[in-house]
Amino acid sequence: MLPQRLLRLSTALRFAISTHLQRNIGSTAVLFNTTVDPIKKLYVDKIREFDSKSKKAGAPADAGPEYQKMMNDEIAKLQRLYGGGDLLAFPEFTFQEPKLEETGK
Repeated sequence: MLPQRLLRLSTALRFAISTHLQRNIGSTAVLFNTTVDPIKKLYVDKIREFDSKSKKAGAPADAGPEYQKMMNDEIAKLQRLYGGGDLLAFPEFTFQEPKLEETGK
């Protein structure tokens, strides 16, 4: 009777360990993948390059004076349509407290 219990226990333990290892190997295989796809590396490098250019310029990267002219024209058009104001700032909202009346029963 004892060997049968040990056999059942070892089978259940082996199943639990193999399931656990399969799940861990599947989820950590991506983390241990040290080989980098060359296309992916070029893409990420180009994104970082454009990010550093845009931070230096304070505007979108490789945008010339025609971009700034177009942007100013669009802002002027929107200000005419919507009555002016600073369109580049986030709007400030003010809410009034509702007047509540107490009613007697």
